[in-house]
Amino acid sequence: QVQLVESGGGLVQAGGSLRLSCAASGLTFNTYAMAWFRQEPGKERLFVAAVTPIGGRTYYVDSVKGRFAISRDNAKNTLYLQMNSLKPEDTAVYYCAAASWVEVLTAPHEYEYWGQGTQVTVSS
Repeated sequence: QVQLVESGGGLVQAGGSLRLSCAASGLTFNTYAMAWFRQEPGKERLFVAAVTPIGGRTYYVDSVKGRFAISRDNAKNTLYLQMNSLKPEDTAVYYCAAASWVEVLTAPHEYEYWGQGTQVTVSS
């Protein structure tokens, strides 16, 4: 049974930082592309960042480039998202996702497994 469990969300002031973690189990972690998505109430789930299985390549939505960093520790089966210089518009529920094969990294439907999400709230 595959499980993805996010942690590290919370309330932070604008300009602050948070580090999200996603602990994976039940899958061969180093064979999966991993990603972070976020979703605001009543809106679609949007791509934030992705990393290839061995971690050689990372991809970001333009709005977070230079502020967020995705990384993975395959020895610990854990995905991370370091978020710096947070803005109120970063407020959302953040989800981690796993894909054994993906053609379009930014497309939610490409991902087979999802975590339950963690809330990030950035106050102005």
